[in-house]
Order: sequence, then structure tokens, then C-alpha cells
Amino acid sequence: MSKHKVKSLSELKEIVDSLKKHEKKIGFTNGCFDLIHVGHIKYLRDAKKLADVLIVAINSDKSIKALKGSKRPLFPQDERAEILSAFEFIDYVVIFDELDPEKTISTLLPDILVKGGDYKINEIIGRNTVTSHGGKVIIIPEVDGKSTSEIIRRIVNSKQYRAKI
Repeated sequence: MSKHKVKSLSELKEIVDSLKKHEKKIGFTNGCFDLIHVGHIKYLRDAKKLADVLIVAINSDKSIKALKGSKRPLFPQDERAEILSAFEFIDYVVIFDELDPEKTISTLLPDILVKGGDYKINEIIGRNTVTSHGGKVIIIPEVDGKSTSEIIRRIVNSKQYRAKI
């Protein structure tokens, strides 16, 4: 288990400050990561290729419920954080309670902010913070048909699934 990768924001701030002193490039992405699928794996692996250190910030259970409704998240935040921390291409995981990651981004000031291809540049929260400090915002193309919402929709609509419940 790689729970040592899961850090509080204050712990991560100290780590990031130290890494930056050693000229390490810090990458950052965020999301719910409620049901890990191949689209996430490809996206996160590609994000890691852009930086020396990749930080993944995940929405807390409270913020997911506010954003996506009472039936989400499918998995609690501690389990989602543990799953993500098991991947070798993720260096740190942090959980945030706010509806968006602006506070986390402005605290850590990553060199690269990465989002998936389902976002347009002007929709990316934290882009102004990152670019105003000399960082870059990069969009990685999404894997068609591999979103969590699409997978949930397919499961719910599956006759085989409904028959077994």
C-alpha cells in the first residue's frame, strides 16, 4: 500500500517547496476519480511524462455530492486516494473539500496544470494562477467513450446488469 503518498495540503506545500528548490518540475491535475478506468490511466500516465513530480488532487466526498448529486461518489475519498497512490506514475495525492481546486492550486503553484480533453482552456480552474507564475496549462486528449459517467450509464442501462440485481 502506498498511503505515504497521500498528504494534507500543508504537508504537500512543504514537499513542493523543497522540490522546487531542487529544480524539480511539478505537475498537477485534479478530479473526482470516482471509478478508475483506462481513460484515467492513459491520462495520468501522460501527465506524469510532462513533469518530474505528479500531484493528483481529488474532490472530497462532500464536494462530489455537491457537484454530482447524492448517489456519488461510488467510492469514499480514502479508498479513491489509496487506489490512486498505488500507481507508480503518481507521486502524491491530496484531497480537497472545496467545489474546485483553486485553493489547492494557488497554495502549491505547480509548474504544469494538466486537464483532460473534455475541457476547453478557458474552463480550466487555476489556469490564470499557474500561468501568472510562469507555468503552463496542458490539455491531454481524452479517450473516447471512457468517462466515468459513460461507464455508469452503460452499467445502469445494461439488461444483463439489471437482471442480476
